[in-house]
Amino acid sequence: MNFKVVLQEAEEGGYIVSCPALPGCHSQGDSMDEALENIKEAIAGCLESLAEERTRLLGASERIVEVTV
Repeated sequence: MNFKVVLQEAEEGGYIVSCPALPGCHSQGDSMDEALENIKEAIAGCLESLAEERTRLLGASERIVEVTV
């Protein structure tokens, strides 16, 4: 999957990064590269959390699984 992220220089140094497609998904880093690596982890965590929440709402008879094509 590809996500667009917004990368901003922080006033106190480093970078702040967010993913507009996933509200509340933010991270930071001392360098641009570190911030981008950190947002990848944050995106993965947000997607996992959303999948778990959806599974909980669907009930025990349905399950969300990941497949690679």
